Amino acid sequence: METPKSEQHLLDPQDWPEFRATAHRMVDDMIDWIQTIREKPAWQKPPASVQQAINEPLPQTPKPLDQVYDDFLKLVAPYNKGNIHPRFWGWVEGSSVPAGVLAEFLASTLNPNLGIGDHSPIYVERRVIDWCKSMMGFSESASGLLVSGATTANLTGLAVARNHAHNQIRQKGLHSLDKPLTLYASVETHSCVQKSIELLGLGAESLRKIPVDENYRIRLPELRAAIREDRAKGFFPFCIVGNAGTVNTGSIDPMSELLAIAREEKLWFHIDGAFGAFAYLDPEYRERLYGMTQADSLAFDLHKWMYMPYEAACILIRDVTAHRNSFHITPSYLVNHESGIAAGPDPFNHYGISLSKGFTSLKIWMCLKTYGLQAFAETIRQNIAQARYLAQQIEREPLLELMTPVTLNVVCYRYHPKNYPADRLNDLNKNIVMALQDRGIAVPTSTILNGHYVIRAAITNHRSRWDDFDILVKESLKIGAEMAGKETR
Repeated sequence: METPKSEQHLLDPQDWPEFRATAHRMVDDMIDWIQTIREKPAWQKPPASVQQAINEPLPQTPKPLDQVYDDFLKLVAPYNKGNIHPRFWGWVEGSSVPAGVLAEFLASTLNPNLGIGDHSPIYVERRVIDWCKSMMGFSESASGLLVSGATTANLTGLAVARNHAHNQIRQKGLHSLDKPLTLYASVETHSCVQKSIELLGLGAESLRKIPVDENYRIRLPELRAAIREDRAKGFFPFCIVGNAGTVNTGSIDPMSELLAIAREEKLWFHIDGAFGAFAYLDPEYRERLYGMTQADSLAFDLHKWMYMPYEAACILIRDVTAHRNSFHITPSYLVNHESGIAAGPDPFNHYGISLSKGFTSLKIWMCLKTYGLQAFAETIRQNIAQARYLAQQIEREPLLELMTPVTLNVVCYRYHPKNYPADRLNDLNKNIVMALQDRGIAVPTSTILNGHYVIRAAITNHRSRWDDFDILVKESLKIGAEMAGKETR
């Protein structure tokens, strides 16, 4: 029986002019949204009615695109996370430059898969990786891969470090080793490193967490002692992890000293530079970060302190062979050809876990071409200066207490009125943070330092102005007085 032929075009627009009109409306609205973002709250909670409206059943029938877009404007846009707002300094999140927004549209329109093949997006991605090497002081011969975020970048770098430690691990697994692997990082190291170690089958206990000094940098004598002790007990030390900007305080581990220890002990030297690696673009920090440029692997996010739209991160690995040997596999359906679409450069799927790979590099390529590297470097320098300015303003206020030295772009402080009960200070400052956010004034977040709850501003925002920090100080004092007054009534 012959199969009946029918044509159904359900997913492309039936009315292209109408689609175009809605698309133009979206572009104009979103440009207006960015242009007027300062007039909006820094954050506002989605009310129960909005959450209920979003929680609709799975749609089975079509709805006009312009009506779906109206739902977006009503239910999504006003209750966004807020990290494009000039007074968002929560966690460490970038603010997204406008050219990157348009690049995301172009990348989604072309919709290429960069895992394999011979097409221009592959060459753009390779070039962007070369630019990343140049920005970070790595040699042209190094390897690299664009990934979703620093968590994946750290996981990839540590996977290569693990496999490089013993050439049988990939084939025979960790049970083939006669000595358990150990690696070393400070107690201030991001939790994604521990997650990576767990996923790599090493177990959390294989990560030796080394104490830090008064500036939250890894203590070198304790590091040396831990390596020496592990060797004596029959362990196999294989890696040191350094921090180019810790998430809590922005502290930079002593890079050159860590590099020297790694070389002396014949260990892999990996750097988590999620945001702080880009301080290398500031000449003031170049010498301090020199050891980072000599690392065996370096992970960093471009969606943090390079202000790219999410997601965009990179892992650089000095030894191309070690990188490729950790991931290369070629089944018959992925064999390269001499010509045709299956020709082209060595596929990216030989350097990471993913075969499906979006066009991450287009926004980086377009933004660097549009603004130039120096514009990013100057904005990074401005953020560092703004952190110092905020610290100065805090130190001028008797009721505010700067909790750590400002070494990069993270400022930790608390409201501390005289004679206020010490056991209630943490709750007081927690209430200040929540009020700043709930009222849409600003979005700092928090952390715990030496048992103290602190208000934490991580400044990776290209829209922040100097007076935004004056507002943060003023409102911290105002809300602090209000909250402390309620407490004492």
